[in-house]
Amino acid sequence: MELEHPKTPSTPLARLTHWILILGALYSLYLVLHPFTPLAKAEIPILDIVQLQRSTHVLFLLLGGYLVSFYLPQKRTFGSWVYFLFTLIPLYNFLLPNVPGVNLPWEAKAVGFLYWVVAALPAILPGLKRPADLLAVLLALFPTLYQLRFFEELVYRAVLPEPWDMAMSFGLIMLVLGLVYRFLGPVMPVLVLFFFSYNLYADLFPGAFRGSRQGIDLLLGKTFNETEAGIYGLITGVSAKYLVYFTLLSGMIVALGLGKVVANLALALVGKHPATPGRVTGLASVFMGMFSGSGAADTQFVAALTKPLYERAGYDRLVAAGLVATAGTIALITPPVLGSIAFIMVEILQISYLKVMIMALGPALLYLTAVLAFNEFYSRKAGLPPVGAELGMSRRAYILRYSTLFLPILLIIAMLYMGYEVRTAASLALLFFILLTYLDPTLRPKNLAPIFQGLSEGFRTLLPIGTAVTAANLIFAMMVISGLPSKFSQLLQQVSGESLLLATLITAIFSLILGMGVPPTATYVLTSALTAPAIIALAKQNGIPDSAAILATHMFLFYYAVLADVTPPVALSAYAAASVFGTNPLVTGVYAARVALAKYLIGFFFLLSYSGTALLIVPVLENSPPGEAWSMILERFFSVAIGIVYLSASAAGYTRRPLARWEAWALGILAVFLFAPYGPLNLAAFLLGLPFFRKGLTGARGKP
Repeated sequence: MELEHPKTPSTPLARLTHWILILGALYSLYLVLHPFTPLAKAEIPILDIVQLQRSTHVLFLLLGGYLVSFYLPQKRTFGSWVYFLFTLIPLYNFLLPNVPGVNLPWEAKAVGFLYWVVAALPAILPGLKRPADLLAVLLALFPTLYQLRFFEELVYRAVLPEPWDMAMSFGLIMLVLGLVYRFLGPVMPVLVLFFFSYNLYADLFPGAFRGSRQGIDLLLGKTFNETEAGIYGLITGVSAKYLVYFTLLSGMIVALGLGKVVANLALALVGKHPATPGRVTGLASVFMGMFSGSGAADTQFVAALTKPLYERAGYDRLVAAGLVATAGTIALITPPVLGSIAFIMVEILQISYLKVMIMALGPALLYLTAVLAFNEFYSRKAGLPPVGAELGMSRRAYILRYSTLFLPILLIIAMLYMGYEVRTAASLALLFFILLTYLDPTLRPKNLAPIFQGLSEGFRTLLPIGTAVTAANLIFAMMVISGLPSKFSQLLQQVSGESLLLATLITAIFSLILGMGVPPTATYVLTSALTAPAIIALAKQNGIPDSAAILATHMFLFYYAVLADVTPPVALSAYAAASVFGTNPLVTGVYAARVALAKYLIGFFFLLSYSGTALLIVPVLENSPPGEAWSMILERFFSVAIGIVYLSASAAGYTRRPLARWEAWALGILAVFLFAPYGPLNLAAFLLGLPFFRKGLTGARGKP
């Protein structure tokens, strides 16, 4: 969802929103500097204790979120009723806890009820939304102040919480879910409430999913009082420790007007050609992905930039929108900014972020190859004219003039390689961008206002992502309490018949379906908890070493969670592209799925065998001698890249000539054989596919 808001704060409330967002940004940036300041010796809890840092971070998300929500329209839908009805389950258990020895005073119940009214009631009574949003801003203060006051005692009473612990926990959960509902719709909060309700009534579920009923006191106590298993756990920590710094970086780049310069660099590199619009789309998406890590945002930016080029070249509007939607999603897997999933993986697996960046590099390059290959074949088949863009100077001069803008990105990579914290690298890169902009007379703003605007916009961008990540932490906490992941993994192994191929196929479909309703972050959290143990076990049984099996499984889940962003019917990137090109979002999603069809196979095949993990580079380098490892890596990348070219030609119906229908199908089948990690099969498929790229064969006379 794109947040609509006044661009220039013109009212007291708009100015308050603006400065709350700036304060949230400055608090996060100060935490990077704090260990080196005199205040480090003062032992201030919200600056020194990780749990309270996360609590303060969530407070800024709630304060800024509900103030921004004040400007957002809200409609009542069927999903609104589902969300509202699901909130009644925890409300009933809070007001009437059927737990021996738990008796809440009426004051605590009244406060909890007030939080519920503010968070849930506007879903079915939209007229209450604006006053409820303002009241929520005030109510958001109390759980954080309570945590700050009683932090040391709370840790020791997670299992047996006090009544006011329960009230603050219930209120915080309601506020987080209410904000997620306002930003992202009902699906994700309903999912959280489902897992919460499962714990309350697990004994009523059938078969393998039957469990032990948990009391509302235990759920609320662990959620609010636990240090790592509750709402302020490691997944919420991802937002506070990583995401905020990259959204601030992205916001600053936009506020300083550098996005257009970066996009023009892509234009300068591509030049004038019939395939220029698609080439620019691919390169610009990668360049912007280096800074932002937001698929839908990058899609919208690149769509607005390239739309005139597509129109001048005569691209079909749906093909153009599909290309942009598909390419925009590259941002989520483009190093060095990979989005929230990569950071969650770092925390769950306790590995370096640099290692995740290297593993993402291969899939990102192959994904880009799929976009560019389809674009090349389509532009040739359609006989499009060459197009370009005027840059005000020669292409070479433009590249030399502005390529320095990539220095901050190189700084991030260098600092990560040297072992610095991610947030330190991102913060210094942000300062580097500001310095480069103000030193360059062609880029220099007239005053310092863009810096404050960048801080505000950066934190504003974080709001829906950060609240979704916090809600994902709630899902994770509820699943840990219930023991549901082990039950689901056992069921997956039984359903798949101990077959790795079938288990990965089921998981891929499950991930894509789940991604239709929740953000990629939540998709990854759920699939990693529910399916990863079973897939890892099956991968080990198929001869994949332990560390390679773990890394490949989580990258597989990461990749398919990202694909949900561009897979119909709910494809955020497709909606973003459709809004610019004026196309039907659902049809655009279908075209986005068809464009670069190979993207659905890339992730699937790097988990089926040890040699397949070579596409991730790191697993084979860690488990094989360097010579053998690099041989596997090169062989796999060559085979898959050729498979992508074959499949793209099949989808476009063109190689160096139009393809008959049977030729397109035959080339598509050969492409799948090239994806399979088996050398002799790859070689045979490669050789059999070459004749389809010759000109003038008689089989080409049929209509494609």
